[in-house]
Amino acid sequence: MGARRDARECALQILYQWDLRRDDPRALVRTFWDARAGGGEVREFADRLAFSTIENLGAIDAIIQRHAVRWRLDRMETADRNVLRIAVQELMHERETPPAVVIDEAIEVARKFSKSDSGEFVNGVLDSIRRELDAAPPLRATHGQRPAHGETDHG
Repeated sequence: MGARRDARECALQILYQWDLRRDDPRALVRTFWDARAGGGEVREFADRLAFSTIENLGAIDAIIQRHAVRWRLDRMETADRNVLRIAVQELMHERETPPAVVIDEAIEVARKFSKSDSGEFVNGVLDSIRRELDAAPPLRATHGQRPAHGETDHG
């Protein structure tokens, strides 16, 4: 397994705990890493995914809700909901990773941490979201975010 997959799995575990208890995210992250060996690239990416997902939760949940036909967020499996959240955060703000890779990674993480049919559910929702994002005007890069597809961050 690559470092980025490992980071996505760590971010999922952090968000899963946060979603259930809504504790202080910084304390949760500190406790998570105290109990787990690892760091460096994995920790940096996992922390970025977890914190940015929580920070942008309203917008992320709104887009998921539009595309999760006949599913309310609070009725989804906790793992599925948070896999979707992380993937949407990546699709919207981690633009260096191709959307197909983000979706494939989310499917694999969902298969590992949730029910056997979660991969199909996650794939369907994320594919619909990807089509919406592809059709939308490009996002402007802001501090800490990559430029949208086709944009440069200079001039």
